Amino acid sequence: MDYTAGQYTELYLPHPNPDERGEKHWFTLSSAPGHDMVSITTKYAGDEQSSTFKRTLFSLEPGTEVQLAEAMGDFVMPKDTSIPLVFVAGGIGLTPFHSMFEWMADQNEHRDIKFIYGVRNENEIIFQDTFERAGIHATIVVSDPSDAWGGERGRLSAEMILGLTNPTPDTLIYMSGPEPMIEALEKDMQAHGVDKRQLVSDFFPGYVSV
Repeated sequence: MDYTAGQYTELYLPHPNPDERGEKHWFTLSSAPGHDMVSITTKYAGDEQSSTFKRTLFSLEPGTEVQLAEAMGDFVMPKDTSIPLVFVAGGIGLTPFHSMFEWMADQNEHRDIKFIYGVRNENEIIFQDTFERAGIHATIVVSDPSDAWGGERGRLSAEMILGLTNPTPDTLIYMSGPEPMIEALEKDMQAHGVDKRQLVSDFFPGYVSV
């Protein structure tokens, strides 16, 4: 499958009596180009709370044929490796960055990246081994931490992101996460003086803000 790290696909899963969520869903390709397997990463809330699509997805048996659209989307890293980058992931919005980090590790490519990863609690933190393999330091922000958590606390905001990363005018700020979070952050960033041309956004419909 030909794709660029950070792109997404549409998965079609026909099934009996689909609910209002339908039979097609968008998913980021969380694997890196060139890997033997193509992967997606998604949450599952259990049979009672999940859509008929998700229940069908999680009941698939190995060997089942599925239909994927060609990869698409422009939430990809700039070709110019000298451009400084800030990556901001909220929850499931981590998946395009995981693909990028995997690709960077495979290519032994190094970029100036400051990475902020927001989750609700420590149990939601995933893919730390990939961060390490790519040589990426993750500043993890937990909005509802346990007493034992010793890292950053709170909800992602422009003030927090800018304070932790100190971007320059030529920095590109990539933000990925639930749709309400990204919409709020875009407005907040511009209100704090960030040029709209510096913002590169990707959002996931149907998920609540981190």
